Amino acid sequence: MSGPWSYDRLRRIRRGAALTLFLAGVLAAGAATGTWGGGDEYAAGGAVADRAAVQRAAAQAVADGKSGAQAAAEAVSRSGDRWSTVYTPGEFEDFQDQLDGAYVGVGLWVRQWDDGRITVSRVQPGGPAARSGIAVGDRLDAVDGRPVRGRPVTETVGRLRGEDVAGSAAGTPVRLELRRGARHWSATLRRTRLHTENVTVDRPGGGPTRIKITSFAKGTGAAVRRALPGADLRDGLLLDLRGNTGGLVSEAVATASAFLDGGLVATYDVHGNQRALYAEGTGDTRTPLVVLVDGGTMSAAELLSGALQDRGRAVVVGTPTFGKGSVQMPSRLPGGSVAELTVGHYRTPSGRAVDGAGITPDLLVEEHAEKQARTVLSGLGAGT
Repeated sequence: MSGPWSYDRLRRIRRGAALTLFLAGVLAAGAATGTWGGGDEYAAGGAVADRAAVQRAAAQAVADGKSGAQAAAEAVSRSGDRWSTVYTPGEFEDFQDQLDGAYVGVGLWVRQWDDGRITVSRVQPGGPAARSGIAVGDRLDAVDGRPVRGRPVTETVGRLRGEDVAGSAAGTPVRLELRRGARHWSATLRRTRLHTENVTVDRPGGGPTRIKITSFAKGTGAAVRRALPGADLRDGLLLDLRGNTGGLVSEAVATASAFLDGGLVATYDVHGNQRALYAEGTGDTRTPLVVLVDGGTMSAAELLSGALQDRGRAVVVGTPTFGKGSVQMPSRLPGGSVAELTVGHYRTPSGRAVDGAGITPDLLVEEHAEKQARTVLSGLGAGT
């Protein structure tokens, strides 16, 4: 169980302007964790919890016949380490399912605005929300009669996923209050176990091929590699990481390998010892490439965009990214719970720190970023 890891969990995502969140729960538990074992890097940020203190708190609680997970979580909370967390054994089992792209929910992504409004930004085809007629742009006002405006979005996520339901939430009902223009209506959906495609390929408007990555779950890098040979790349390629709250850093490195001819992807430190991540094999280094980012681009997605930018492989277009780039390490606690605690930070190939700074695009564009990206591709020689 040793080794840093990375996966972004919604539990720790702070509210921000137009921050896209995956409502149904593929990133379910909060904002920053990864695969179990195997040496996957993990992004976090902020103060650092003391591992020994957390272990002691859990051990004492278990000895006293109390919850080791709760005691450990309290120790983490006191430390101010906002990206560390503690899982019960059941929560971790659910999390492992999420790493495979499985989740219990209704199939919604949402966007939260500065004034607290929450709107639907994506609907999973074939999911409960899609079958009920919910569409992108619809406003979500309440969940099970409780208003969502002005409430932490992670609280809303938990209600939609059924985190307050005893036992499995699959099959349980949830009532949503929605509006679309002048229309207000209520829809009762049943949560179900769904699978999400983290990589989608399309050509919007017949323009350049776009590869959209929603998160870096298991198999993402391989999916990107499989997509490239069959894609029409004459007009270049858009790699869309907007709203991608991160995932397994190993998958971000595998994705970088699809566009680089080996070489450094990132460095990171664990307890002061520096380590490096390298691209493997030979990727596509000829197709003009633009990476789209925004304030919802986090963690492993920032590592990837920073690597392609520093290596001169891509032009980054959009708005500054979130700025979450610390390393966490998982450990088993007395009683069987699991703690993820911050141990260090990663940097881009040129040595830039990501944590608290984010990635600044080569071309800052707040509106119509995709249109500007197409223009950049044409300037890079795509289509000629």
